Amino acid sequence: MIITEQKPFAEILENLKSEKKIIIIGCGLCAKTAQTGGEKQVKEMSEKLRKEGVQTAVHDVLDAVCDERLVKLFINKHKEEISRTDSILILSCGAGVQAFKQVLSGKKLHPGLNTLFLATEKRLGEFYQFCSLCGNCVLDLTSGICPVTRCPKGYVNGPCGGAKNRKCEANPENDCVWHIIFEAGIDDRIRDRMIELKDHKKQFHPRKIYPKGKAVPHA
Repeated sequence: MIITEQKPFAEILENLKSEKKIIIIGCGLCAKTAQTGGEKQVKEMSEKLRKEGVQTAVHDVLDAVCDERLVKLFINKHKEEISRTDSILILSCGAGVQAFKQVLSGKKLHPGLNTLFLATEKRLGEFYQFCSLCGNCVLDLTSGICPVTRCPKGYVNGPCGGAKNRKCEANPENDCVWHIIFEAGIDDRIRDRMIELKDHKKQFHPRKIYPKGKAVPHA
């Protein structure tokens, strides 16, 4: 799940300062779960903006704003309203804003959220970054615990030597992830050899995946 936070309201107002009528779109997936762009937050944003003199022609929540097919359906349904508004405020991650941009030209778009990280949800409203989308997963060797993400230094071949009393040198509030990995039971395949260095070519961006499933860079 992609974690977002709502931009400061003052920043949103500043971005909308020359606009009188807008559309507000939320996301029914990640932003709804993060409580930054679901039905409640979209309605609250509409009410706050109206008090500041910005009228809302339409406020709606798409099932997934990052799905261009759903964006096209929304645009076709609300062509007239869109033509009569100054801009669209989108409460989703950056992928959602750019999905709108891909299919809607000539209309100003405003992001209402800041995109933070890919998260695992432990309990309601509690999120942790456990994956960095590096494209070269080693979790089978490290007891399902990612050293690339959970070590501030990104070490993939054991602790750096700076940990004290199990605590991370860079962030003493956290346990050293390599202590956690070894306690969980490290794979025998890497006890006597090093994990291969990361293939950073897989992190080139922007990327896309064709229907055949191969991720490649694109212009």
